[in-house]
Amino acid sequence: MRNTFISLSALSLALLSSPAFAADEDVASKELTITGTVAATTDYRFRGISQTNEKFAIQGGATATHSSGLYASFWASSIDDYVAYGADAELDLIAGYSKTIDGFTLDGGVLYYVYASAAKGAKSDFFEPYGSIKYTYGPVTGKAGFAYAWKQNALACGLNCSGGREDNLYLYGELSAAIPDTPFAVSGHLGYTKGRSVLTFGQKNYMDWNITGSYTWKNITVGVTYVDTDIKKKSPYFAGYYDQVDASVLGSVTYAF
Repeated sequence: MRNTFISLSALSLALLSSPAFAADEDVASKELTITGTVAATTDYRFRGISQTNEKFAIQGGATATHSSGLYASFWASSIDDYVAYGADAELDLIAGYSKTIDGFTLDGGVLYYVYASAAKGAKSDFFEPYGSIKYTYGPVTGKAGFAYAWKQNALACGLNCSGGREDNLYLYGELSAAIPDTPFAVSGHLGYTKGRSVLTFGQKNYMDWNITGSYTWKNITVGVTYVDTDIKKKSPYFAGYYDQVDASVLGSVTYAF
């Protein structure tokens, strides 16, 4: 993906150097917007469960958005090798469409999880369609959404439980607010997982939640997050890994460009 963006930049420079194409390039630049982020976090939690064994993670991604509402993006994070058959990184490839109608923003698309460094022959990659609706009133934004993965080889119950492939549904709600005339913001998230997969260590039907406070200075955002789940320590799927689902406080630094 990085090579693609480099090629697009090189093409833009070539067009700008030719007066005959200058106007066309100006129109194209208004239709297509490319943004990105680079981040460091003290732990990567996926729906409340640590993907890095409670350790440091490096993350980053980029999104190309067309004025029509279509967008394509990628996002990547380092992970621990217990997550997906020895893989040390997660890559998310995303394609979707977003449109605002009467103040409500509708968003939907498909996400593809890729674990390129997983053990040879491991079935670790899978698709997950998603959708959400968002509304902003003053400094407050509310959002509700879902992600659904049908039965796929990568969503087998895993080594810690019996059974074959299962589908997986994730429902969530979020509320966020920027504090007026300050660089501070707060947000809350509540999610529910129905079904189980290797990403949740076979754990089935549980809730996760988090509260985040953040401070933004220019392009840099510093955040502190409290995250927890209702997964009980008696769960057989987390023998020896209880700390990965317990309450924890995370720190992060993100640079947006």
